[in-house]
Amino acid sequence: MVEEKAVKERVKVLKITCPVCKVVFWIDAESGEVIKTEKRKKKKSSLDELLLIEKKKKSEAERRFDTTSAMEKEKREKAQKKFAKAFSDIDKNHE
Repeated sequence: MVEEKAVKERVKVLKITCPVCKVVFWIDAESGEVIKTEKRKKKKSSLDELLLIEKKKKSEAERRFDTTSAMEKEKREKAQKKFAKAFSDIDKNHE
């Protein structure tokens, strides 16, 4: 008899996981009240994994630096060519 009463009184609970922060919420379906929350457990990384991540960051930074450097060099060369052309045009106009 006590067991039947417990089954009848059992509340429907929804388990929802936030897609952004991965927090798990247990919510009472009838009242909408948050019953419990559980934060995402972070995976502990080994030293080797951390070193690999840092190497990737370093190589990415070097790649970006090289790309930016090449773009700046190209800009400088174009500007020098335009300047030289403009300077030669001025010389032609004065002649």
